[in-house]
Amino acid sequence: VGAGHAGCEAALAACRRGARVLLLTLTLDKIAWQPCNPAVGGPAKSQLVHEIDALGGEMGIMADRCYLQKRTLNFSRGPAVWALRAQTDKWEYSRAMRTRLEQEPLLELREGMVTELLLGNNDDVRGVKTYFGMEFHAPSVVLTTGTFMSGQIWVGRETLPAGRAGEAPSLGLTENLVELGFETGRLKTGTPARVDSRSIDYSNLEAQPGDTDVRWFSFDEKHHVERPQMTCYLTRTTNETHRIIKDNLHLTPTYGGWVGAKGPRYCPSIEDKIVRFTDKESHQIFLEPEGRSCPEVYVQGFSTGLPEKLQLPLLRTLPGLENVKMLRPAYAVEYDFLPAYQCGPSLETKKIAGLFFSGQINGTTGYEEAAGQGLVAGANAAAVALGVKQLLLPREGSYLGTLIDDLCTKDLREPYRMLTSRSEFRLVLRSDNADSRLTPIGRDRGLVTDDRWDMFCAKTKRAENELARLKTTRAKSHGALVAAVIAETFRKDTSKDANAASTAAKKPTRDSFTLEELLRRPHVTYATLEEHGFGAGGGDDGNEDGKKNDDESKTHPMSRWEKESLETAVKYEGFITRQEAQVAKVAGEKKKKN
Repeated sequence: VGAGHAGCEAALAACRRGARVLLLTLTLDKIAWQPCNPAVGGPAKSQLVHEIDALGGEMGIMADRCYLQKRTLNFSRGPAVWALRAQTDKWEYSRAMRTRLEQEPLLELREGMVTELLLGNNDDVRGVKTYFGMEFHAPSVVLTTGTFMSGQIWVGRETLPAGRAGEAPSLGLTENLVELGFETGRLKTGTPARVDSRSIDYSNLEAQPGDTDVRWFSFDEKHHVERPQMTCYLTRTTNETHRIIKDNLHLTPTYGGWVGAKGPRYCPSIEDKIVRFTDKESHQIFLEPEGRSCPEVYVQGFSTGLPEKLQLPLLRTLPGLENVKMLRPAYAVEYDFLPAYQCGPSLETKKIAGLFFSGQINGTTGYEEAAGQGLVAGANAAAVALGVKQLLLPREGSYLGTLIDDLCTKDLREPYRMLTSRSEFRLVLRSDNADSRLTPIGRDRGLVTDDRWDMFCAKTKRAENELARLKTTRAKSHGALVAAVIAETFRKDTSKDANAASTAAKKPTRDSFTLEELLRRPHVTYATLEEHGFGAGGGDDGNEDGKKNDDESKTHPMSRWEKESLETAVKYEGFITRQEAQVAKVAGEKKKKN
């Protein structure tokens, strides 16, 4: 029920397990819609997308296919917190996901507003009933209602029943769930105005171009197709911006007191920023395109509950937007949710067998959090219908597992967003190893296709062979590689003077070093090995122990992403080993309790 990001992943995951699926949605025109920022990824969220892809999901493939711009955040820090973010074309993304759903032979799409659950005699779900009286029978049901359950949008004091702008809310389902004994609550979120790109003066704004070195969400390299990138821009609030907001706080739903629902802490409105951070003279505002063929621009960081008549004057206080035209006003939306402690780790409800909740109905915020829950709920709904093994992800094994554990074990009363700090084991839960952690689990649960599994096995074999080569291949101390490594190490180390560096470069401490030992050094990369003939298919630089690659490695060489992942594993081996021991200890303790 619902064809947002959670609903799409749930439906496709159930189909991959062999279940027949009916996907009911209020409108077929807004499948996998991005009503707020049309972007995928970011800190912790990108790890979720990589994990969804590793389990056979679609979000990463769609983001790679529909991106307008890509940037890697936190790249100056360690690999554990690298975060890929893609600005996407929201219309293209929706069309692509609908096409993918329509190509699935076990899936049927249909419009309908579900108002009631059909139950059996043993408190087990038997199907759903729609507003117009149609009944659809099924042994399991997944509710992914987003912001539509009794949705109410606000622009200043003006309000309208809606799930999002221009779309009617879902009515009746909340009342039915309350009758069945579920606890419900209210949350709110908001979205900024959309403005006309043609009315923006970009000449004095700071350009934020995409990365020239494009990275990818999907582990399937056939989806790695580069496309022209669009530029985002940075502007800032001014003293006049702050004055207008302070003078009119009483006209916003939150500060005016007529909306009491909690909003997302980590995505505050502009008025929240002004009130909470009084010491800040200005706040960054990003101007991000919403599509390749339309003039709409998303004003990131500028969501507001102010009346529409004040929104345009407020926008025009921003540098570059002095003559801007507003296409869509900002608004806040208030909606019903069900605290997720009423679900178990499979996302099946504790009260009614066969009923699953996922996405914003569980109190989360964000497309990625919704999609991850949808995949898990859909896979387990199929398990109930088909009588096969459930997909249960422990907290210590993935960000998805951390997300679900937090939802199901904590009484959360504000929108939940995934953060890297929420995971105690983020060093071993990196984006680059999501497939090695989760693809075998996905394969065992019928979520990973034969092609993806063959691709994964070949990749794993290449990594094992290459690691063995790095451990056994030695480079002579008098060779060019070792000299380059030592020189680079001392060049980067500002605590050493030139004489010390020169002396050390002439007198290596040993006769030879393994490639693994050299690669472990902070300033040595895989490119260094390749530059001196020690790459996966290179020569030996006078190395008597150098080993050439086998025919398989020459036919299917390691990709740059595989090399990067292997380099990370080598450089952080000690820390990773220690954290893997902690993970094993936690898993063992859980096993004893169970």
